[in-house]
Amino acid sequence: MITLLAATLAFQELNTLTPREVRQGWKLLFDGKTTTGWHNFKQKTISDGWSVKDGVLLCSDPHKAGDIVTDDKYDWFELKIDWNVSKMGNSGVMFHCADDGDTMWMSGPEIQIMDKAVDPNGQLAGFLYEIYKSPIDSTNPPGEWNTFDILISPKRCATYVNGKMYYEYVLNSPDFWDRVKKSKFGSMPNFSKLTKGTIGLQGDHGVVSFRNIKIRSIKA
Repeated sequence: MITLLAATLAFQELNTLTPREVRQGWKLLFDGKTTTGWHNFKQKTISDGWSVKDGVLLCSDPHKAGDIVTDDKYDWFELKIDWNVSKMGNSGVMFHCADDGDTMWMSGPEIQIMDKAVDPNGQLAGFLYEIYKSPIDSTNPPGEWNTFDILISPKRCATYVNGKMYYEYVLNSPDFWDRVKKSKFGSMPNFSKLTKGTIGLQGDHGVVSFRNIKIRSIKA
Protein backbone atom coordinates (compact mmCIF):
# COMPACT_ATOMS: atom_id res chain seq x y z
CA MET A 1 0.00 0.00 0.00
CA ILE A 2 2.82 2.38 0.91
CA THR A 3 4.68 1.51 -2.28
CA LEU A 4 1.58 2.18 -4.35
CA LEU A 5 1.03 5.52 -2.62
CA ALA A 6 4.64 6.55 -3.23
CA ALA A 7 4.37 5.61 -6.88
CA THR A 8 1.13 7.57 -7.19
CA LEU A 9 2.68 10.66 -5.62
CA ALA A 10 5.71 10.38 -7.90
CA PHE A 11 3.44 10.13 -10.93
CA GLN A 12 1.45 13.18 -9.82
CA GLU A 13 4.67 15.19 -9.67
CA LEU A 14 5.54 14.54 -13.30
CA ASN A 15 5.06 17.37 -15.75
CA THR A 16 4.32 19.92 -13.06
CA LEU A 17 6.02 23.04 -11.74
CA THR A 18 6.84 23.65 -8.11
CA PRO A 19 5.84 27.00 -6.58
CA ARG A 20 9.52 27.97 -6.65
CA GLU A 21 9.80 27.17 -10.36
CA VAL A 22 6.73 29.27 -11.06
CA ARG A 23 8.30 32.20 -9.21
CA GLN A 24 11.50 31.72 -11.19
CA GLY A 25 9.62 31.99 -14.47
CA TRP A 26 9.61 28.37 -15.61
CA LYS A 27 6.80 27.10 -17.82
CA LEU A 28 5.87 23.66 -19.04
CA LEU A 29 6.30 22.76 -22.70
CA PHE A 30 4.42 19.48 -22.17
CA ASP A 31 1.38 19.15 -19.92
CA GLY A 32 1.59 15.37 -19.61
CA LYS A 33 -1.80 14.86 -21.24
CA THR A 34 -1.79 16.35 -24.73
CA THR A 35 0.54 17.47 -27.52
CA THR A 36 -0.69 21.04 -27.15
CA GLY A 37 2.09 23.51 -27.96
CA TRP A 38 3.79 21.26 -30.52
CA HIS A 39 3.43 20.60 -34.24
CA ASN A 40 5.33 18.74 -36.90
CA PHE A 41 8.04 20.70 -38.67
CA LYS A 42 6.46 22.85 -41.44
CA GLN A 43 3.01 21.49 -40.54
CA LYS A 44 0.14 22.81 -38.45
CA THR A 45 -0.71 19.58 -36.64
CA ILE A 46 1.15 16.62 -35.15
CA SER A 47 1.24 13.14 -36.67
CA ASP A 48 -0.17 10.04 -35.01
CA GLY A 49 3.36 8.65 -34.84
CA TRP A 50 3.53 10.72 -31.64
CA SER A 51 1.33 9.87 -28.67
CA VAL A 52 0.86 10.70 -25.01
CA LYS A 53 0.65 7.83 -22.52
CA ASP A 54 1.07 7.77 -18.74
CA GLY A 55 2.46 11.30 -18.65
CA VAL A 56 5.00 10.64 -21.40
CA LEU A 57 5.36 12.21 -24.85
CA LEU A 58 6.22 9.21 -26.98
CA CYS A 59 7.62 8.89 -30.47
CA SER A 60 6.12 5.44 -30.90
CA ASP A 61 6.37 5.08 -34.67
CA PRO A 62 9.46 6.78 -36.10
CA HIS A 63 8.44 5.76 -39.62
CA LYS A 64 5.63 8.31 -39.58
CA ALA A 65 6.23 10.47 -36.50
CA GLY A 66 8.55 13.06 -38.02
CA ASP A 67 10.30 15.89 -36.20
CA ILE A 68 8.21 18.18 -34.01
CA VAL A 69 8.78 21.77 -32.89
CA THR A 70 7.28 24.13 -30.34
CA ASP A 71 4.56 26.56 -31.38
CA ASP A 72 6.47 29.33 -29.62
CA LYS A 73 9.96 30.63 -30.39
CA TYR A 74 12.74 31.28 -27.90
CA ASP A 75 15.98 33.21 -27.90
CA TRP A 76 17.84 32.77 -24.59
CA PHE A 77 16.68 30.16 -22.12
CA GLU A 78 17.24 27.29 -19.73
CA LEU A 79 15.63 24.03 -20.83
CA LYS A 80 15.11 20.89 -18.76
CA ILE A 81 13.95 17.68 -20.37
CA ASP A 82 13.83 14.01 -19.38
CA TRP A 83 14.39 11.46 -22.14
CA ASN A 84 14.40 7.70 -22.47
CA VAL A 85 15.70 6.10 -25.65
CA SER A 86 15.12 2.56 -26.87
CA LYS A 87 17.91 0.12 -27.74
CA MET A 88 19.63 1.32 -30.92
CA GLY A 89 17.44 4.45 -30.71
CA ASN A 90 18.52 7.85 -31.96
CA SER A 91 16.96 11.29 -31.47
CA GLY A 92 17.93 14.80 -30.45
CA VAL A 93 16.90 18.14 -28.98
CA MET A 94 17.42 21.14 -31.25
CA PHE A 95 17.16 24.88 -30.66
CA HIS A 96 16.85 28.07 -32.70
CA CYS A 97 15.21 26.10 -35.50
CA ALA A 98 13.94 28.02 -38.53
CA ASP A 99 10.55 27.46 -40.12
CA ASP A 100 12.00 26.86 -43.57
CA GLY A 101 14.55 24.49 -45.05
CA ASP A 102 14.21 20.80 -45.78
CA THR A 103 14.80 19.74 -42.17
CA MET A 104 15.00 21.50 -38.81
CA TRP A 105 18.60 20.30 -38.24
CA MET A 106 19.74 22.37 -41.20
CA SER A 107 19.23 25.42 -38.99
CA GLY A 108 19.06 24.27 -35.37
CA PRO A 109 22.07 22.87 -33.44
CA GLU A 110 21.32 19.44 -31.95
CA ILE A 111 22.03 17.96 -28.54
CA GLN A 112 22.32 14.27 -29.38
CA ILE A 113 20.15 11.53 -27.88
CA MET A 114 21.33 8.04 -28.76
CA ASP A 115 22.02 4.55 -27.50
CA LYS A 116 25.84 4.48 -27.42
CA ALA A 117 25.74 1.04 -29.12
CA VAL A 118 24.74 2.82 -32.34
CA ASP A 119 28.07 4.65 -32.63
CA PRO A 120 30.24 3.90 -29.56
CA ASN A 121 33.22 5.89 -30.85
CA GLY A 122 31.25 8.70 -32.45
CA GLN A 123 28.50 11.15 -31.54
CA LEU A 124 27.27 10.10 -28.10
CA ALA A 125 24.22 11.28 -26.18
CA GLY A 126 24.71 14.78 -24.81
CA PHE A 127 27.15 15.91 -27.49
CA LEU A 128 26.36 19.04 -29.48
CA TYR A 129 26.27 17.07 -32.70
CA GLU A 130 29.58 17.31 -34.61
CA ILE A 131 30.52 20.51 -32.74
CA TYR A 132 31.20 19.89 -29.02
CA LYS A 133 31.78 16.61 -27.21
CA SER A 134 32.42 15.50 -23.64
CA PRO A 135 35.24 13.47 -22.07
CA ILE A 136 32.73 11.89 -19.68
CA ASP A 137 29.62 9.78 -20.10
CA SER A 138 26.99 10.14 -17.38
CA THR A 139 24.06 8.69 -19.34
CA ASN A 140 21.91 5.82 -18.15
CA PRO A 141 21.40 2.84 -20.50
CA PRO A 142 18.47 2.47 -22.92
CA GLY A 143 15.19 1.97 -21.11
CA GLU A 144 16.19 4.26 -18.23
CA TRP A 145 15.47 7.97 -17.86
CA ASN A 146 18.06 10.70 -18.36
CA THR A 147 17.86 14.45 -17.86
CA PHE A 148 19.26 17.26 -19.97
CA ASP A 149 19.79 20.71 -18.46
CA ILE A 150 20.52 23.02 -21.38
CA LEU A 151 21.60 26.64 -21.04
CA ILE A 152 21.53 28.89 -24.11
CA SER A 153 22.53 32.49 -23.38
CA PRO A 154 24.56 35.19 -25.19
CA LYS A 155 27.70 34.84 -23.08
CA ARG A 156 27.60 31.19 -22.05
CA CYS A 157 25.97 27.99 -23.25
CA ALA A 158 26.29 24.63 -21.50
CA THR A 159 24.85 21.14 -21.50
CA TYR A 160 24.45 19.02 -18.38
CA VAL A 161 23.53 15.32 -18.48
CA ASN A 162 22.14 13.86 -15.27
CA GLY A 163 23.73 16.73 -13.35
CA LYS A 164 27.20 16.46 -14.94
CA MET A 165 28.45 19.28 -17.15
CA TYR A 166 29.50 17.95 -20.56
CA TYR A 167 30.83 21.16 -22.13
CA GLU A 168 30.36 24.92 -22.27
CA TYR A 169 30.79 27.30 -25.17
CA VAL A 170 29.89 30.71 -26.53
CA LEU A 171 27.34 30.52 -29.31
CA ASN A 172 28.55 32.14 -32.55
CA SER A 173 32.04 32.72 -31.16
CA PRO A 174 35.09 32.23 -33.43
CA ASP A 175 35.66 28.82 -31.82
CA PHE A 176 32.04 27.83 -32.45
CA TRP A 177 32.17 28.80 -36.13
CA ASP A 178 35.54 27.14 -36.62
CA ARG A 179 34.03 23.89 -35.39
CA VAL A 180 30.95 24.36 -37.54
CA LYS A 181 33.10 24.84 -40.66
CA LYS A 182 34.80 21.51 -39.96
CA SER A 183 31.45 19.71 -39.60
CA LYS A 184 28.83 18.76 -42.14
CA PHE A 185 26.96 21.95 -41.20
CA GLY A 186 29.69 24.11 -42.72
CA SER A 187 27.98 23.88 -46.11
CA MET A 188 24.55 24.79 -44.76
CA PRO A 189 23.97 28.57 -45.12
CA ASN A 190 21.19 28.77 -42.53
CA PHE A 191 22.80 26.72 -39.78
CA SER A 192 22.75 28.49 -36.40
CA LYS A 193 21.97 31.83 -38.01
CA LEU A 194 18.90 32.56 -35.88
CA THR A 195 19.06 33.95 -32.37
CA LYS A 196 15.40 33.09 -31.89
CA GLY A 197 13.60 29.98 -33.08
CA THR A 198 11.67 26.90 -32.09
CA ILE A 199 12.72 24.01 -29.87
CA GLY A 200 12.71 20.75 -31.84
CA LEU A 201 12.53 17.05 -31.00
CA GLN A 202 13.73 14.55 -33.56
CA GLY A 203 11.27 11.77 -34.27
CA ASP A 204 12.45 9.82 -37.31
CA HIS A 205 15.35 7.70 -36.00
CA GLY A 206 13.88 5.46 -33.31
CA VAL A 207 11.49 5.06 -30.40
CA VAL A 208 12.10 7.71 -27.75
CA SER A 209 10.13 9.15 -24.82
CA PHE A 210 10.09 12.58 -23.21
CA ARG A 211 8.64 14.06 -20.03
CA ASN A 212 9.12 16.98 -17.63
CA ILE A 213 9.86 19.40 -20.47
CA LYS A 214 10.16 22.87 -18.99
CA ILE A 215 11.74 26.14 -20.07
CA ARG A 216 12.68 29.47 -18.51
CA SER A 217 13.42 32.49 -20.67
CA ILE A 218 16.55 34.51 -19.92
CA LYS A 219 17.04 38.19 -20.62
CA ALA A 220 19.97 38.97 -22.90
